[in-house]
Amino acid sequence: MRLQRIASSPAVRMYLAVLVPALVCAALGASGVLTSNVKRYLLQIFLYIALGEAWNLLSSFAGMTSLGQQLYVGLAGYSVAVMTSTYGQPLWVSLVAGGAVSVVVALLLSQVLFRMEGMYLAIGTWVAAEAMEKVFLNWQFVNQGSGMNVKLSPYPSIDQLYLIALVVAAVSLVVVCAILRSKLGLGLLAMRDDPVAAASVGISLARNRLIVYVIAALLVGLAGGVFFVNKGTIYPDSGFSVGWTVSCVFICIIGGSGTVLGPVAGSVLYVLLQEFLAHYPGWSNIMLGVITLLVIFFLPDGIVGTLRRRLSISVFSEKRG
Repeated sequence: MRLQRIASSPAVRMYLAVLVPALVCAALGASGVLTSNVKRYLLQIFLYIALGEAWNLLSSFAGMTSLGQQLYVGLAGYSVAVMTSTYGQPLWVSLVAGGAVSVVVALLLSQVLFRMEGMYLAIGTWVAAEAMEKVFLNWQFVNQGSGMNVKLSPYPSIDQLYLIALVVAAVSLVVVCAILRSKLGLGLLAMRDDPVAAASVGISLARNRLIVYVIAALLVGLAGGVFFVNKGTIYPDSGFSVGWTVSCVFICIIGGSGTVLGPVAGSVLYVLLQEFLAHYPGWSNIMLGVITLLVIFFLPDGIVGTLRRRLSISVFSEKRG
């Protein structure tokens, strides 16, 4: 009976909903059933899941809209490039360094950014990312605008990168689920809905904002590092492109902002649309914009939010219980 109660609890169901698909994907990758091209598509989906979950955590659950997530993608990508090409470090050390640099910069920037609210915070994060791009464009140590290569010997195979990306996606989902089912999660939702009321009942807004901002930076940094290992090169305009944040926003809106599974569904659709729209380079952004508007008008809760409302099914509950 006790095992039954444990197995039927929302928390256990939620973690199993992450673990089981992750194990299935890992088994499929190791079995040889998936081709290299399919693995590359799935690799991108896994990494976009991590990016989407981080942005969703900040914007949808904590009410801290960021337009500068590309800052941590670029920092992590350059950290990996510097650690591998300049210092000859192995892959795992370089990825950890990318995550660590993202955390340190997030801690420093928070001292300035958290003096802002709402729209001003969103603009502040974007300005910080733009400023960092200019720094790297003129920094001789990272070859200025000439970019850097990721140098690893032997270079990780697509199978290895596939598994690493899968782990990053699974960790991002588990972290977001754990936060939402904790006291921190309740505090985030409260301060999102009414910061003044949340502060009046003893919720530390500054502490909660700092924790969630740093965690989001770490997740983005890990995903960004793997992205550029897969790509092999990084330039300031690719690492710090606002397109990274645009992708996150698109993924969350399409999938369903404010839901844990929203970024998962949005990432799948985004990667498939990217592949299809690659044949229409002049129209791709316009078509993505049109799709976004259609979803906002006809599916304002996104795909997952709409399905959950109509079918009354919720595997990933955002409430404690």
